[in-house]
Amino acid sequence: MAEIVGVRFKRAGRVYYFDPADIELKVSDHVVVKTTRGLELGQVVIAPEQVLASEIEVPLKPVVRKAEPEDIERAQEFKENEREALSECGKLIAKLNLPMKLLSAEYNFDGSRLTFFFSAAERVDFRELLRELAKRFKTRVQLRQVGPRDETKLIGGFGRCGRPLCCMSFLSEFAPVSIKMAKSQDLPLNPMKISGVCGRLLCCLTYENEQYQAMKEKLPKKGQRVSTASGVATVVGGNPLKETVLVKLESEATLELPLSEITIENKQSPKREKKS
Repeated sequence: MAEIVGVRFKRAGRVYYFDPADIELKVSDHVVVKTTRGLELGQVVIAPEQVLASEIEVPLKPVVRKAEPEDIERAQEFKENEREALSECGKLIAKLNLPMKLLSAEYNFDGSRLTFFFSAAERVDFRELLRELAKRFKTRVQLRQVGPRDETKLIGGFGRCGRPLCCMSFLSEFAPVSIKMAKSQDLPLNPMKISGVCGRLLCCLTYENEQYQAMKEKLPKKGQRVSTASGVATVVGGNPLKETVLVKLESEATLELPLSEITIENKQSPKREKKS
């Protein structure tokens, strides 16, 4: 068995696992951990727990220590400096007339690296910008281009439901979304109605997709013959949420009936005549 602890570095960011190194930790504790990019400040979101050693793919990096008040205060100072860095970078982008949209700036734990996130319609030659930024901030500077979904996650906003965007609130990773999900939920295939702020298909299409598939498997398919209390009918539709079936009787009348009140007719294969 091995002990792990889950740490998150950003709100709604991905959870990374570390070796707690025998340090007593609980959820919401701030910790300093060793990562591939150096020391970082994170927050415990999954308390230390035992897992099978075979479930750990790579050796875990350790938690260095619980964060001290000075660590958190310094991180807050860097947050304030990020606003200034964002403003200065924006001015340089305008000066160099670069086709890029600046999104956010982020210092690492000790301030030795400053990362700017941006979006652009195509690749951007930002070598001159990088030189100017390194000269201006006297630290290692990185520029990272992100896609539409990550751009929206960084900026934030509100969805068509009126609530804060899922990606900035709680979604730590983006799940694949397909137009097939919209079809299975009988949604209008209008891009304006099934697309999010980012211009991509709504992430929430995945939330109930599995449930819709399970409920639809219970319902008879369109065109199928069924027996009802009013006689034999043909299925013309259905409501998975209500578990009702819309049928058309031989009299052309249409009824919406609970699934429990219909019987699917079994199709019998024609009998073959025995050869004498």
